[in-house]
Amino acid sequence: MVDLARHDDQRPWDDPARYWTGIDTATADLDPPLAAGHLGALRQNLHTMISRASGRPIRIASKSLRVRGLIEAALRVDGVHGVLAYTLAEAVWLSSSIDDLVVGYPTTDRSAIGDLVGDDHAVDRITIMIDDPAQLDLIDTVAAPDRRPAIKVAIELDASLDVAGQHLGVYRSPLHHPEDVIALARQVLSRKGFRLTGLMAYEAQIAGVGDIVPGNPARSAVVRAMQRRSAAELAERRARTVSAVRSLLEQAGADDLAFVNGGGTGSIETTRSDSSVTEIAAGSGLFGPHLFDHYRAFTPAPAVAFALPVVRRPRPDIATVLGGGWIASGPPAPDRLPKPVWPTGLEYLGTEAAGEVQTPLQGRNASDLRIGDRVWFRHTKAGELSEHVAELVLLDGADELVISDRLPSYRGEGRVFL
Repeated sequence: MVDLARHDDQRPWDDPARYWTGIDTATADLDPPLAAGHLGALRQNLHTMISRASGRPIRIASKSLRVRGLIEAALRVDGVHGVLAYTLAEAVWLSSSIDDLVVGYPTTDRSAIGDLVGDDHAVDRITIMIDDPAQLDLIDTVAAPDRRPAIKVAIELDASLDVAGQHLGVYRSPLHHPEDVIALARQVLSRKGFRLTGLMAYEAQIAGVGDIVPGNPARSAVVRAMQRRSAAELAERRARTVSAVRSLLEQAGADDLAFVNGGGTGSIETTRSDSSVTEIAAGSGLFGPHLFDHYRAFTPAPAVAFALPVVRRPRPDIATVLGGGWIASGPPAPDRLPKPVWPTGLEYLGTEAAGEVQTPLQGRNASDLRIGDRVWFRHTKAGELSEHVAELVLLDGADELVISDRLPSYRGEGRVFL
């Protein structure tokens, strides 16, 4: 059983030569492509997130891990409670072993809705997300309210910042004002077959945007100013929304909200300062992808990486690895690409970058690579990694790393949710 509770911060990742050669040596008998995780670094990252949350429980965002054994290991650590799933089908699958799941996105999956209402454990353990009454209507067409148990629902408040004609954040919920949420809450309370149990507001413009723009201090200052303004505006608007919904529930004689979810790995500090929030969602920070290299508040260890084999030498100064196009979501740009980290001094060719089946690399150490050597990469975000491998190899040890476990990814368990 994977143990993430022990906290042994020895920080070998501060020495790249020791860190990456240790990982490479420990996995030398395994054929790439492969993904490896350093348990010491994973523990450090998880405990750092818990510490940053200052007593607010962390709800693990499963989309950023997609390794069931690792999710379950995180849930055994004090300070972590519950899972934020990304699809209903995933949540139903996980509910056999996890008793508190919130689906972070609305669903139109009729088959999964049928599975939910047909499983007493699942319907008791899962809360679905809504932001439109049409989502309730669809559920009723799959399973009539008088023929199914009541389904727990949470309402999402839009957490973006609209200022000077600009929409700063992501396009998620259409419910921006407290009055919008109250209107939908009234509908939930008036309809048979649903129970309002939670609220959510995800501040992507803070959680997912680094406040250090490399080489551009002026841009960094603009980002920080935007995030300060957004955090203050959202805290006031979210507090009013939570208070109004709680008053409505009290007047209706319904149970109080079970949770108010907010934040992400990059916004833990600002989200925890909002007293209306009862829990903070986070997941990517456990893996420590290179997206989080550009935040002032924290620096996660590069806990997980993947290796690709050198299969070609098209020129003396170029080494080509098999695969590599494990691109992160978001606007297409160089920062969405995996980052080659070991050997050091490698970089993409501007004409090809990371390819679906091959990736040529150049740089000061490219000429030293031979057929069969391996190059280690860090992924940009987190969710894309586990969709490309069947397992995550876990390494542990102080002076010498050894393989301690091999956990199947969702893909390795034959599951493809999204």
